Amino acid sequence: MTRSVEQLVDVDSPTWPQLVEATKSTATTVEVLPVTREQGERTLHRLQVTTHSALGALALECGGLLVDHGWLRILGGGHDGIPDLATANGLDDPSDSSTDPPHLLVALDVLGGRFAIDGGGLGVATGQVCYFAPDSLQWDSLDIGHTAFVHAMIGGATERFYDGQRWPGWQEECARLASTEGFALYPPPFTVEGQDLSAVSRGAVPMDELLGFYDDAAGQLSH
Repeated sequence: MTRSVEQLVDVDSPTWPQLVEATKSTATTVEVLPVTREQGERTLHRLQVTTHSALGALALECGGLLVDHGWLRILGGGHDGIPDLATANGLDDPSDSSTDPPHLLVALDVLGGRFAIDGGGLGVATGQVCYFAPDSLQWDSLDIGHTAFVHAMIGGATERFYDGQRWPGWQEECARLASTEGFALYPPPFTVEGQDLSAVSRGAVPMDELLGFYDDAAGQLSH
């Protein structure tokens, strides 16, 4: 049954205050992007999750989170070219006949990597956050749920997760990217020549173009 915004918001223990505290207490840079209440409520309604979850809290209360100098973009209600969680996953207004998506995109990184909750369609780990890596062109499970993923990344897990995938001066380069852009790497990271990211050429390109490139590459190599 489709739930109203009021039903999704009216919970005993909303998660947003915990997320705010986590952004304030971490040594990692986290920018909380604003969102209008109308947009947040629309995103929440299309998702049909409550604000007891981190997913619902992010959708309603912020446009998204820019983590670690903007290297990681955790999706929320949408802001300045960063899509909201519903639009990024092609979710329309819900109805009683609506079905859960096969996977739910929840974050992007500047390399074109994607994080998604496996709804069964990825065939990797249902209910868990999985990562599509530009160097392997495949999905792998992080073995954690979405709330744990958000807290881990806010808490500094990006440093370990991206160990070996950064280069001197990456912070300044990230700061120059528009919210709609990512880094195109040449040679690409799934090639032998592209393994050392400090030695490849990097250019800012639209994120949609970057994601499409890796999807095309994955499709070609799978054959």
